[in-house]
Amino acid sequence: MDIDTIILESEESMDKAVEYLKGELKGIRTGRASTALVEYVKVDYYGSMTDLRQLAMITVPEPTQLLIKPFDASSVQACAKAIQNAGLGLNPQVDGKQIRLNLPALSGERRQQLIGTVKQMGETTKVQLRNARRDANKHLDKIGKDKSLHIPEDDITGSKDDIQETLKKHEKTVTELVDAKSKEIQEI
Repeated sequence: MDIDTIILESEESMDKAVEYLKGELKGIRTGRASTALVEYVKVDYYGSMTDLRQLAMITVPEPTQLLIKPFDASSVQACAKAIQNAGLGLNPQVDGKQIRLNLPALSGERRQQLIGTVKQMGETTKVQLRNARRDANKHLDKIGKDKSLHIPEDDITGSKDDIQETLKKHEKTVTELVDAKSKEIQEI
């Protein structure tokens, strides 16, 4: 494994961690209805766990309401049950062949809980970023000690600096994402 590959792999690992955080933050409820809130709810559909977005059309008819129309009318109850059990604090109302979700206003206490959750997600992501840096640095140290490769110490040090800069850039992105989501949650 050469230096460029190590740097590239660490950057890809950091990118994946940030993308995962973005996806998780989309599922955090704010004061407004968003299809992202329920898109990834897992529904037991004929024995396999399937994302709700693959089983139904999800729309936002009003700012505080979601309307879910399953493609297969026989799956309405399964979808409603999955939403109920997803831990989102939502109470689905089955209306014939569709499901209505009315989103109540968030209390101040619930907003603070959500902000805490968002910050925790951000910290977890930063730990993943630092782990990617640590792994890359270990690989660099390993190839630096291998005398048969004839890699100058300055190249190893420079590569570690590049990885550190990449880490700082990704940590800044995580902080910006967390701050933006926290601000969005606080809006009434």
